[in-house]
Amino acid sequence: MIAEAGLASLWLSAMLAGLQLLLGVLGLRRRDAAGAQAMAAIGPVAIVQGGLVVLAMAALIGVFLDTDLSVRLVAENSHSAKPWIYKFAGAWGNHEGSMLLWVTILGAGGALVAWKERALDRATHVATLAAQGAIALGFYAFLLFASNPFARLNPAPVEGQGLNPLLQDPGLAFHPPTLYAGYVGLSVAFSFAVGALVTGQVGPAFARAMRPWVLGAWVFLTIGITAGSYWAYYELGWGGWWFWDPVENASLMPWLAATALLHSVNVLAARDGLRAWTVMLAVVAFSMSMIGTFLVRSGILTSVHAFAVDPRRGAFILGLLGLYIGGALALFGARIGQVRAGRNFAFVSREGGLVINNLLLSVILGIVLIGTLYPLVAAGFGVRLSVGPPFFHTAAGPIALALVAVMAVGPSLRWRRDDAEAVLVRMLWPMVAAAGTFALVLTLSGGMDVLPLLGLSFGVGLVVASVLPVARRNWRRTPLPIWGMVVAHAGIGVSMIGMACDSAFTAERLVALYPGQATIVGPWRVQLNRIYPNVGPNWSALEARLTATRDGDSASLRPQQRFFTDPPTTTSESAIATRWNGQLYTVLGQQDAATGRWQLRLWWKPFVTLIWLGGALIALGGALALVGRWWKEWTKRRREALWG
Repeated sequence: MIAEAGLASLWLSAMLAGLQLLLGVLGLRRRDAAGAQAMAAIGPVAIVQGGLVVLAMAALIGVFLDTDLSVRLVAENSHSAKPWIYKFAGAWGNHEGSMLLWVTILGAGGALVAWKERALDRATHVATLAAQGAIALGFYAFLLFASNPFARLNPAPVEGQGLNPLLQDPGLAFHPPTLYAGYVGLSVAFSFAVGALVTGQVGPAFARAMRPWVLGAWVFLTIGITAGSYWAYYELGWGGWWFWDPVENASLMPWLAATALLHSVNVLAARDGLRAWTVMLAVVAFSMSMIGTFLVRSGILTSVHAFAVDPRRGAFILGLLGLYIGGALALFGARIGQVRAGRNFAFVSREGGLVINNLLLSVILGIVLIGTLYPLVAAGFGVRLSVGPPFFHTAAGPIALALVAVMAVGPSLRWRRDDAEAVLVRMLWPMVAAAGTFALVLTLSGGMDVLPLLGLSFGVGLVVASVLPVARRNWRRTPLPIWGMVVAHAGIGVSMIGMACDSAFTAERLVALYPGQATIVGPWRVQLNRIYPNVGPNWSALEARLTATRDGDSASLRPQQRFFTDPPTTTSESAIATRWNGQLYTVLGQQDAATGRWQLRLWWKPFVTLIWLGGALIALGGALALVGRWWKEWTKRRREALWG
């Protein structure tokens, strides 16, 4: 009965989402007692809707933990022999479950807006909740009519088909939830923008209400993308951390839009500027998350990240995308002329720097969007082509470097107006650091590609520039949001340094060895000792025992070729030795039938870990800013409560 209870909760949630939308429309259109009652009721309805959809998700997790094979989704995506962690996370390791998780976080987010939001005026708050109800209603319809996660099988099979072995990793437990939390945060920001356009209240109060959601979404997207990158890096066995796969791009595009939106909403909240930019970017950011949802679930992509589903479901999502985004753009076009312009500012100013920052982010977003969708559009006309890393590196790389330069200068600019010569004086040390790095690396390396060299130099300059806002301040009295900006910007510089080092200095070796033989990769001597059989909870494997040595340092590594029976799959499990200055990455290949030698693929990747360390710093910086702003609001409300 757990599945039936979950389905009933889902139906009730859908009906309440429809009621939430109707109450919002009624409350905004009528100025009588009925309208007032509707406005009063919409918040409790949103809270109950959020609670019911959480129950539905809990029911789905329950049937997966019980391995209830009479539920189609469990039979197709689980197996009784799976470890419990993969039964738990397997609830969203499929199309229907991932969509239910998406809607669950959406419902919970709407409930939180109804319960805690105090910065908005009443009408805008109601319009925001109505927009959330409209978004939720479309996805409830999609689940109930096209992707029912609780559909039964009769008769139930004796055993399930199992989970894709590539997903049988702890990363499944946190990578999708963090990404979805980011997407839902952008949906809330989108609803705020729609609500403000409906009521005409696009101003600092609206921005202050939206900002925590944008910041939270940005933090979760950063965590999800960083974790997903490392998961793919060690799981897929190809030695790379980003392949510009269309589904990878589907998570990057909302992050780029959210980054631009975060800067705009800060300007609007603090300085009452960039009003139109903020509303437009809120629409664009949610559009990118919807496009990502479409790409992953439409069936038009062949990707390790994508769910291969009925294309008709993709048409349903495409219809929702057209409805929501088309409607929002129409509302934007109709109402933006009524939005009063914000305060003016000079070109050389903090606001001017943020506008340039947003323009560059928008150009990069456009490049990624075109590079992702163009092959799909061409395929529709019978032309098969691929757009890979060379295109993205060539097209987006130089613009990314310009963006980093603007990012380095921006925090040193003054609000409203600044002097260009004074800015150059403030930026002296970052420019010296970048130029010194450029000259030193060029001299020591004996020549390297221009893009990695500039990336390394600009990354060092950005790290130095990021500390300037706190260099002469009392650190104990520096607000947490300032520290958050410093840490996040430094994190971007650290990631750039890691990317440049990985691109420029990686050493790769593909060899075939007999047990007892050794080879050299970078500074390491790697010896193949033996090949052992190994058995796991639901797999068997051939495991290489490797010994790696360099300058008195040693490491034991055990890469595997794993064999899963449900479903029948062979995977390469890499083994990685991490040191302060890089990683030794090893993969076991097949045995040569003629000679008996074993294939090994080895990489020495100097400072590659800085990529994910930088990602962690970026997320930490956002979290510090979020906590700092929450603490400021909490202390303000407490003082008002105590002193009136």
